[in-house]
Amino acid sequence: MAQKITRTWWGERFLEALQQQMDSGRLSRGRAYAGPNRLLDFSVKGQKIEATLRGNVNHYFGVYEEPRYEVLIKLKAIDAAKWQLIIQDIVHNAAWVSRLIMNEMPDNIQQVFAQHNVSLLPASNARDLSTDCSCPDWANPCKHVAGAYYKVASLLDRDPFLLFELRGMDKATLHQQLANSPLGKALLAQITQPDEIPLEYAEHHYTQPKYLPSSTITLKQFWHVSSPTPIENNTTTIPVSAALIRKQGDYPQFWDRDDSFIEIMDAVYQHVSTKNKAVL
Repeated sequence: MAQKITRTWWGERFLEALQQQMDSGRLSRGRAYAGPNRLLDFSVKGQKIEATLRGNVNHYFGVYEEPRYEVLIKLKAIDAAKWQLIIQDIVHNAAWVSRLIMNEMPDNIQQVFAQHNVSLLPASNARDLSTDCSCPDWANPCKHVAGAYYKVASLLDRDPFLLFELRGMDKATLHQQLANSPLGKALLAQITQPDEIPLEYAEHHYTQPKYLPSSTITLKQFWHVSSPTPIENNTTTIPVSAALIRKQGDYPQFWDRDDSFIEIMDAVYQHVSTKNKAVL
């Protein structure tokens, strides 16, 4: 079973824009061009996605040397004035601010864009998304365009802010405006608070050796303690904020599974807290 290209709803919606513009045959072949063996060079510059892909040698069509194809994908930028209005609406919504600061895409984020007659995710029409490739295929988008587009969709899983950049909003600027808002300041203060609390570690529950002065300890005493230290039932709860886990996002760079990292960690936390309810 082939691994999914993207695992988030916004990544899937991003792919839909391309799926509605090209036939299924080219789309399926394009998936193979998203891998490192085909994708030789790739970059995102503002609203432009540029890529160089390795083509096929085909003696039947007179192609004896491996071709290289240049792909260009452009997304239409949202007007700067509208971006400021959109951000003003976002920073007054606690749910949106908290999810975005945690590197997550709010499920209903499209609502704020619709209120200003724009869309964050690209539509299927040529005004929102334009593509070009140097290959001889008469169809546009071609399989090489699909390969580069698949690559972008996979990157969106780990960095949803890339979608904002592709629509004309710089990631650093967005982060700064979120962080400087009253809701953003309150949330960031809560996230960083555990770091300011000194941790009190629980006593060790295993028998500890009785330490003797180095001048008097012998090898036998080292391995065979004459009187073991009694076990003390002394536990201390360590304050750890789940925000530190959630800040990694659903699909951080080290996470290669299809299920959400946050959902898995939430299940682990629930299991540990239930199992150790008596001592926590």
